[in-house]
Amino acid sequence: MKALENAMEMGHENVLYCYDKETGLKAIIAVHDTTLGPAIGGTRFYDYATEDEALYDVLRLSRGMTYKSAAAGIKIGGGKAVIIGDPKTAKTPELLKKYGQFVNRLNGSYYTAEDMNIGCADVDHINSETPYCVGRPAVSGNPSPYTARGVYQAIRASAKEVFGTDDLKGRTVTLTGVGSVGFALVGMLVEDGADVTVADVYAPSVEKAVAEYGVKTADVSEIHKIEADIFAPCAMGAIISVDNAAEYNCKIISGAANNVLVDTAAGDKIHELGILYAPDYIANAGGIINCAMEIDPDGWSKERALAAVDKIYDNVTMVIETAKKEGIPTYVAADRYAESMIAAGK
Repeated sequence: MKALENAMEMGHENVLYCYDKETGLKAIIAVHDTTLGPAIGGTRFYDYATEDEALYDVLRLSRGMTYKSAAAGIKIGGGKAVIIGDPKTAKTPELLKKYGQFVNRLNGSYYTAEDMNIGCADVDHINSETPYCVGRPAVSGNPSPYTARGVYQAIRASAKEVFGTDDLKGRTVTLTGVGSVGFALVGMLVEDGADVTVADVYAPSVEKAVAEYGVKTADVSEIHKIEADIFAPCAMGAIISVDNAAEYNCKIISGAANNVLVDTAAGDKIHELGILYAPDYIANAGGIINCAMEIDPDGWSKERALAAVDKIYDNVTMVIETAKKEGIPTYVAADRYAESMIAAGK
């Protein structure tokens, strides 16, 4: 993959490669757009098969953060970072502190936070080397519960459109990825009386969900084929393609995963199949809404954060209504809205 060419194509402002021989740090920080404010986006620690795969992920994720923040109406830009390696063996305080030094070099154009395999204790290590962190344990903490709450509201808004009510009692939900966000979302769905089936590549996460909530389980490779009212992807993105779209046996797709669609053709296919797709960066904006308040002049409060996250219900409803009115897929309606917000901020 040609790094500069791809970054230019997606409109990135800065892509920083980070390497430290002593700690074994290999990371990429991508700042996509700071038109509306400094970029905010979590750091993902993942054992990518290749550097090209890591670059592809961080470029798409950071661009998604720009659209996510703009569509949520918050005055920040989009960025993301990935640390390459197995978090079970490679993650150390020393490595995270070294990574924090690289974040600091960007002088506040990028703020980092929790993401996949990066928790509150990890952010503390990063924060020891740079002030440019949000989701800090001493302030708002892990944003996962806020992300989950936002997805829950997106599911309710989608259900209102498809079923005529946002009451989830008796609705069948298949959900992939029961990490921090997925697990919290399962709890909300079960509390509402939904019939939930989960899958995850990490067996202990599934076992925890079963023990806590008594949910059903399925194989990761087959769960999307199970007939259900709602499919909630909460793990890795880029899972829905033109080739497999017809396998999704549901009426609604709404989850916490980023970049669920491989490309626009996949979004068009889902639309043709009559499946309502709640655009991922609209549905999963709860975490960034919460984190952005840490650098807001008015400061963070739980009450303000929850109230702002609950507006995701209205945002999803707005996107659905626009898509219906203009006869376009929901992902197109969401993109146009986010782009108009960015243009208005220039």
